[in-house]
Amino acid sequence: MKKKAKQKNQSKPKEEAAVTLKDMINPELIKQLKEQQDQLKAAEERKKEAEEKRKREERRLKEKNKSFEELLNESGMNWKEFK
Repeated sequence: MKKKAKQKNQSKPKEEAAVTLKDMINPELIKQLKEQQDQLKAAEERKKEAEEKRKREERRLKEKNKSFEELLNESGMNWKEFK
């Protein structure tokens, strides 16, 4: 019985194994999918740039609206020496 089972496994034609998914898919579909992938990457890049721009603007406005006390506290100078 073991010999028969081995013979059944070996009897598969090699042509079936050579057929890949890429061969089975329409080239137009592959082209459309790649275009869609590029569009999604571009959209993601635009989204990241917009987020970075928003963060920069937020930091700028926060820095602009600091009080004198906050600026004095952030200063690295020892103001007691200047009294």
